[in-house]
Amino acid sequence: MQAIREAGHEALVIDHSACDLVIEQTGPYIIYKGEKLTGIDAIIPRIGASVTFYGTAVVRQFELMGVFSVIESQAIVRSRDKLRSLQILSREGLGMPKTAFTNFSKGGEKQIVEMVGGAPLIIKLLEGTQGLGVVLAETRKAGQSVIEAFHGLKARIIVQEFIKEAKGADIRAFIVNNKVVGAMKRQGAEGEFRSNLHRGGKAEVIKLSRAEKSAALNAAKALGLSVAGVDLLQSDRGPLILEVNSSPGLEGIEKATGIDIAGNIVSFIENSVQKKNAKRKSDS
Repeated sequence: MQAIREAGHEALVIDHSACDLVIEQTGPYIIYKGEKLTGIDAIIPRIGASVTFYGTAVVRQFELMGVFSVIESQAIVRSRDKLRSLQILSREGLGMPKTAFTNFSKGGEKQIVEMVGGAPLIIKLLEGTQGLGVVLAETRKAGQSVIEAFHGLKARIIVQEFIKEAKGADIRAFIVNNKVVGAMKRQGAEGEFRSNLHRGGKAEVIKLSRAEKSAALNAAKALGLSVAGVDLLQSDRGPLILEVNSSPGLEGIEKATGIDIAGNIVSFIENSVQKKNAKRKSDS
């Protein structure tokens, strides 16, 4: 909001959960707190993982109303499904930790552990965020027990190989309009394999290698995200993509890099809306 106002624009925070969507022959519109929303040029979706379905429906309604969205509704849906996003990245031939997914098959725990190369291994809830729902199993037996427990709860999980050489660190590359505008290396707290800043990790600015930059840009492009936080691991076989986040936090990376990430997003909006308006005029 600060960056938007500093650029001379009006900023409005809208609680997507309080939006009512109206669809009729004359076109779609949104009622917010009893008023019809009009005069909005662009939106920056910040949709929590727990409300993806309704949040993306609101974003889609804005898109149908001709409002520019920094992140397209379908790209949010694509990136929020961890399994689907990994399938897309795999199809594009991008590096990632070996990953396995299976149905709730009794007795299949041993097989899935071996699929990712044995122990240690990582087990992740498909709905987990900010490092929650991520377990490191240090032995085959522990891995089988955790998988069995999750399956017993009917919780959907993916199982991944553990990249030992990463030493509890990862890289967050921030993408805006097909450019890496900032990158930081996050190191997990002592004794912690997760590097998330929410889990006590520390961050420092990093200059990406050509391969790391390429991997981050290609991952965001594969999922159709104009703005994204791409998480990478440094491995002996090159950069490996962990996750692509469609609602990346700004505070940690702005503090670590000193770069005005929010300002970059506002510039992207200005250029995009300008092009959209110019096209609309030329079409009419």
